[in-house]
Amino acid sequence: MARLFRTPLGERTSVGFTSRRALAETLGPGQEWIRLAEPALRALTAPLGVTSLTVDPQLCAPAPARTGTRAPAGAPAQSMAAPPRPQAAEPPLALLIAGEGITR
Repeated sequence: MARLFRTPLGERTSVGFTSRRALAETLGPGQEWIRLAEPALRALTAPLGVTSLTVDPQLCAPAPARTGTRAPAGAPAQSMAAPPRPQAAEPPLALLIAGEGITR
């Protein structure tokens, strides 16, 4: 099962990391992962309506709630990811993706 994040605007995005170090710095050293080519990751998440891909995200705290506004009871919590770091001219050939129940 691939792990999906949300962008700062709330859009679902698939997530890939260019190194084990980047994955561990963001999700912790115990996170399970698998190496997967970018087209395969996009094909995996396309049936879910996820068309964006964030490479090497950095987690950040959610924005503070606006004064006087609250999410309705039972509304899903939003996880936020920082914008992706600038990438080299050529995208990586393979990404590490995080998930549950992944065996290496």
